[in-house]
Amino acid sequence: MNVALIFAGGSGRRMNTASRPKQFLMLHNKEIIVYTLEHFERHPEIDAICVVCIESWIDYLKKALKKNDITKVKWIVPGGETGQDSIYNGLAAIHADCPEDSIVLIHDGVRPLINEKLITDNIASVKANGSAITVTPVIETVMLTSDDKKVYKSVDRDRSCTAKAPQSFYLKDIWAAHEQARAEGIHDKIDSATMMSDYGHALYTVAGGPENIKITTPTDFYIFRALTDAMENSQIFGL
Repeated sequence: MNVALIFAGGSGRRMNTASRPKQFLMLHNKEIIVYTLEHFERHPEIDAICVVCIESWIDYLKKALKKNDITKVKWIVPGGETGQDSIYNGLAAIHADCPEDSIVLIHDGVRPLINEKLITDNIASVKANGSAITVTPVIETVMLTSDDKKVYKSVDRDRSCTAKAPQSFYLKDIWAAHEQARAEGIHDKIDSATMMSDYGHALYTVAGGPENIKITTPTDFYIFRALTDAMENSQIFGL
């Protein structure tokens, strides 16, 4: 069984919008999170979806799912205090209902510019290697700095990449890692890849495109809008 875990529990303070969280901002009368969910809804290998949502917005989400014919969402659970806690809440719902050898694709609700191939490649990598971390190559020079802002090392760009999402694992492995972290009183791991690496799991990468941005600022939203309009225009005009 292949399950997408979409977490959308953040309030989006960096977006500077007081009206609604960033995942519910509208583009062409459709919420950002719906754009994201549609990729998993349409993928033939995805069997079910779990959404972790701000509790006060769950009713709104349910209406958006119905309006846009999203039918694979089987669980909607409230978010936690941290991103790690939110993912744990989603995993708990999945773990209660699904076999332990299920594959879980963990993805940001505000990362809508993915595609069918990326989802397929994530599933294939977990089957082959036990994990899949979506990455993009680093194209800028990366410098390591000390606390006093002095540069002490330049990182080899050819061997560097940026971790994005989906980040995918067997359910039994990511569940065990979360249980271990909670037993140790840890609630602030930056992402699933970091957690799994810290607990000794080998991580294997899957190449994603540069358009796979996370919408956290107004600039990100404008890029999302431009890319979405460009893709729609290319279909209309056959470009």
